Amino acid sequence: MVKISKSDAEWRAQLTPEQYKITRKHGTERAGTGPHLEEKRPGDFSCVCCGNPLFETSAKFESGTGWPSFIQPKHGEAVSEHTDRSFFMTRTEVRCADCDAHLGHVFPDGPQPTGLRYCMNGHALTFKPHDGGADAD
Repeated sequence: MVKISKSDAEWRAQLTPEQYKITRKHGTERAGTGPHLEEKRPGDFSCVCCGNPLFETSAKFESGTGWPSFIQPKHGEAVSEHTDRSFFMTRTEVRCADCDAHLGHVFPDGPQPTGLRYCMNGHALTFKPHDGGADAD
């Protein structure tokens, strides 16, 4: 796998200001404000920066947090995990394995069978339904 690398100017030109703030500057959207929170159609959630398929609707669940949540990535190599010590706490940051885009965090309080909650920023994701329709929420 070859890592996708672009200059800051290239990312800024490609992404909306909100997408750039979240994915390239490790920001977070306000709870309940991002896209895909209510998305339930069968399909794939991919990285908004590079298109890497990250999660499937079948792994999505309602966490009540205000962010799209998943029990597991689409495959083991889809995301990478990193220690995040910001805001006076230690969390596990989740990034796209292909381009290092910040996606959100993973927590050990999800439902079975994994017990994990991948809490993702909706603005870091695109959605493509399996029926071939357009990205929508």
